[in-house]
Amino acid sequence: MSKYQISSSANADLFEIWSFISKDSDAAADRVEFEFYETFRALAQMPGMGHSRLDLTRKAALFFPIYSYLIVYRSAGPDIEIVAVVSAYRNLRRLLKERL
Repeated sequence: MSKYQISSSANADLFEIWSFISKDSDAAADRVEFEFYETFRALAQMPGMGHSRLDLTRKAALFFPIYSYLIVYRSAGPDIEIVAVVSAYRNLRRLLKERL
């Protein structure tokens, strides 16, 4: 059974997203957070889902959309590492230079 690891930067992303959504509704923030974790489990079970973005990085990373966010992940041995969970509207090229 494959597993996933969440980088400290991705953990910070999740907290930021939860905090933003919770300004309107804690319940909605909890639901979105739950869906992120369900998606992480699915990605760990079927690594390779998503797509590469050679326009953003040449490094080995895959992108998987959920709502208006992108989950960025890469292989970490038999497991996967969640590198970022960010709004698709951010400057992804710059962010990925810092994280990959």
